Amino acid sequence: MNAVDDKTVVKEYFNATGFDRWRKIYGTESVNKVQLDIRQGHQQTVDKVLDWLEADGNLQGLPICDAGCGVGSLSIPLARAGAMVYGSDISQKMVAEAYTRAKSVLGNTNNVSFEARDLESLSGRYHTVVCLDVLIHYPQEQAAQMIGHLCSLADSRLILSFAPKTLALSMLKKVGELFPGPSKTTRAYQHREADIVKIIQANGFAIQREGMTSTRFYYSRLLEAIRQ
Repeated sequence: MNAVDDKTVVKEYFNATGFDRWRKIYGTESVNKVQLDIRQGHQQTVDKVLDWLEADGNLQGLPICDAGCGVGSLSIPLARAGAMVYGSDISQKMVAEAYTRAKSVLGNTNNVSFEARDLESLSGRYHTVVCLDVLIHYPQEQAAQMIGHLCSLADSRLILSFAPKTLALSMLKKVGELFPGPSKTTRAYQHREADIVKIIQANGFAIQREGMTSTRFYYSRLLEAIRQ
């Protein structure tokens, strides 16, 4: 499947059956044990990013792009902390859900906005660009293009997460592929950290902070890069 097809599949999935599944996973309602594990893992990644940004002490009024915002799991707490947040997602349904949740939590949404756009079409300039758990849907060749574009939008900082490619996780993924069924979603791509770092450095950034979230079913490597 080529890169264009991957994007089409992702968009269609998250506007259909995938929306209902992930809306529940990123919510508070009852889910199965696997989905609960993924919910908790994703929240750990979000919490790490919030900890990093809050530790810097300059969130008030800071322009941040949350690329691939989903239902607003990161955008909403950032807006609540005073940042000026622009959230985007390839899925119109995800964007609508993010706006609904933002209205419910924040009431006034003057400092957060959401728009349905894919990563390649994003524009504007932001102090910080964040992209969590998106690269898993795209192969390496398209990931390089996406990261380069995200870097072009960030004046100071890029925060990125991806599924790391290691021998153990590759074996686990292959085992999972032997059991097709209703839990199957889009293709899941792992990425070598060395490759991601090279792309980031080639775009004028240097790694500053690192993190790793590892649960039974959720694995995410987190990198913060600062423009040089």
